Amino acid sequence: MRQDSDLVAWEQLCREVIGCRACPRLVRWREAVACQPRRAFAQETYWARPLPGFGDLEAQILLCGLAPAAHGGNRTGRMFTGDRSGDFLYRCLYQAGLASQPFSKSRDDGLQLRGCYITAIVRCAPPGNRPSPQEMDQCLAYLVRELALLKKVRLIVALGQFAWNGVLRALQQLNFHVRPRPRFRHGSEVALGPYILLGSYHPSQQNTFTGKLTETMLISIFRRAQELIKS
Repeated sequence: MRQDSDLVAWEQLCREVIGCRACPRLVRWREAVACQPRRAFAQETYWARPLPGFGDLEAQILLCGLAPAAHGGNRTGRMFTGDRSGDFLYRCLYQAGLASQPFSKSRDDGLQLRGCYITAIVRCAPPGNRPSPQEMDQCLAYLVRELALLKKVRLIVALGQFAWNGVLRALQQLNFHVRPRPRFRHGSEVALGPYILLGSYHPSQQNTFTGKLTETMLISIFRRAQELIKS
């Protein structure tokens, strides 16, 4: 960021996110998962804390997902890192020129995002990938603060319906409203104040293994995002 005060504020926000224990159910779950790692990760120390967003702090494009995966981000400490959803996502980001490499394995693997920032509605891994409405509301303030700090963001890609609805609620808190409430679908585009909200199916295995979301489809979403911020 250009302003030192903005960088300090972002770093403070990241510390607050990492230290958050506001949702007892999520705290118990993320820590319990870390105590019972999958066999493939038995020798690893899990992050087991909430995840801050990461990426280019001068980004014009923000990607928003649902929440960290129990053995993905909850293990590695970085959004969409260490699971198959992330493998799929970063291959597509790389093809679109938004990532420096087509994989994300750990926080220190050298990955850099280019013109892109990644965050989530809920920062802890939830049981069954299903946070409660109360947990979403509790966590949403972090996204609101991120949007206020990332002053160059002009386009938000919502990865899935949960993220779509969460982003709409965050933007309402920033006094950007649209009526009637836009419905989610893959490729939906909505203008809200200075932002364009672009919908995409989530790169979950349920979607990618069945062909509901292909790499070509997701790369097209990222290409469209790049076109929109240039127009």
